Amino acid sequence: MSYCTACGAQIPENATACAACGRPIAGAVSAQAAAGTINDNVAGMLAYFTIIPAIIFLLIEPLNRKPFVRFHSFQSIFFVVALVMIHLGIGIISHIIPFLFLLFLPLQAIVSLGAFIVWIVLVIKAYQGQMFRLPIIGDMAANQAGI
Repeated sequence: MSYCTACGAQIPENATACAACGRPIAGAVSAQAAAGTINDNVAGMLAYFTIIPAIIFLLIEPLNRKPFVRFHSFQSIFFVVALVMIHLGIGIISHIIPFLFLLFLPLQAIVSLGAFIVWIVLVIKAYQGQMFRLPIIGDMAANQAGI
């Protein structure tokens, strides 16, 4: 038998909180952690780390029903697709017109730096629990997520 560190009352072995004062017991596992799920804000943040977690979150059962996680997963996928299209477009144009290669090389670096900054903002906003929408991609993601 253990005792509560706040009020001194006796605590049964399997209790997660003190019955007298309601304070959680150190080392107790919450019901959400015991079920093996993650918070919505953490899932939304992880959706931006490569495209694979975003696809997984859209496929696995408890997370694919949450609008917050669905929104960030779709926005992550659309963001990656848009970046690939921009980089492919710049690459194709620079190969078609060879003398523009020197002009488009710094442009590709600027696009990559801008994408990195936007990615950092998206990760932070998702972790803070905000549904930060990118101009066109965010509306498409909200539409797909049913928001």
